[in-house]
Amino acid sequence: MNLAQILRIAMRALARNKLRSALTMLGIIIGVAAVIAMVSVGQGAQEQAQQQIAAMGSNVLFVGSGAVSRGGMSMGWGATKSLVYDDMSAIARECPAVRTAAPGTIASAQVVYGNDNWSTRVTGTEPQFFDIKVWPFQEGAAFTQGDVDSANNVAVIGETVRKNLFGATDPLGQTIRINNLPFKVVGVLELKGTSMMGDDQDDTIVAPVSTVQKKMNGQTWLRWIMVSAISREASFAAQQQITALLRDRHRIRAGQDDDFFVRNLADFAQLADENSRMFTTLLATIASIALVVGGIGIMNIMLVSVTERTREIGIRMAIGATESDVQQQFLIESILLSLIGGAVGIALGMGASRTIANTLGWPVLISTKAIVVAAAFSAAIGIFFGFYPARKAARLDPIEALRYE
Repeated sequence: MNLAQILRIAMRALARNKLRSALTMLGIIIGVAAVIAMVSVGQGAQEQAQQQIAAMGSNVLFVGSGAVSRGGMSMGWGATKSLVYDDMSAIARECPAVRTAAPGTIASAQVVYGNDNWSTRVTGTEPQFFDIKVWPFQEGAAFTQGDVDSANNVAVIGETVRKNLFGATDPLGQTIRINNLPFKVVGVLELKGTSMMGDDQDDTIVAPVSTVQKKMNGQTWLRWIMVSAISREASFAAQQQITALLRDRHRIRAGQDDDFFVRNLADFAQLADENSRMFTTLLATIASIALVVGGIGIMNIMLVSVTERTREIGIRMAIGATESDVQQQFLIESILLSLIGGAVGIALGMGASRTIANTLGWPVLISTKAIVVAAAFSAAIGIFFGFYPARKAARLDPIEALRYE
């Protein structure tokens, strides 16, 4: 018999027991749907983590002043007051793997515009900060280096601050009061979203570092230095260069602890990617168990089918069907059950993924790879669990099969 004939016979055999065939496919349907839905959730979480890291900046390293203990109590990072502006200049000048660097200090502030007020943080830095963070403007522009040199009262605001202070009013060129100091709004930043730590990155005001230090917090040191490496690969070399340079500038001897720290966001990206992959693999493995259970169901039903159709098999062999014909027939039936169940499972899995995204708000990414793997796995399940029943049917003795009642 050719393949077309075997397919027609297999379809008729499955159609004779529609309910049993549907129930047999149910395990495959649930398994494939579960695999696609779980992998979509895992990959969505992975994609979201990478987007959050990318939103923090391009090839970024974060240099912070170190922690210090006083009276047995840790004062946390930023307590050593060890970073100064000259450190930032030296990093940008003497580290070959560094593209640019920006200083940073922070102050909390109450901001007032008209009858509205808002409590936020003010970041003092320089214009290159926006390039390092890859933070575009929805209107206006960054303050200039001249504003930094003159300690001018100019500010760039985030979307959260704009929304709470100005509403529908255009903030560009307006004057706000930050801790009773007048500041002119020169730019509004694009929406950035939450960070990996859950902080609202848009709830911020950015002003010249000199203005914040001289007029707001009175600090002469820096809380942090944000550094952009020439590439993601070069960020690890930049980390080593910065560490060696600052230890030398701060006269830290061998064996002594650093009075600063350097964090490479590439490490966070790699860790987040590994965790997400592990999470996705775990979900896919758990969901795959349903596929295996579905395959066992197919084997069970096919064995029952062989027993029920023993006399039919004997008649086919008596009129010329070979062992190969019989084996192919039952194997094709098993594969059809898997493939039809897989197709329905793919549709159900995609629907379930969209439902999860719409109802729970979880990030979901439906990948073609997951669909292809699920379809291939369902076909493999049909072949694997259908082979033994098909082999058993092919090896029946035609004479004994004809006598079977």
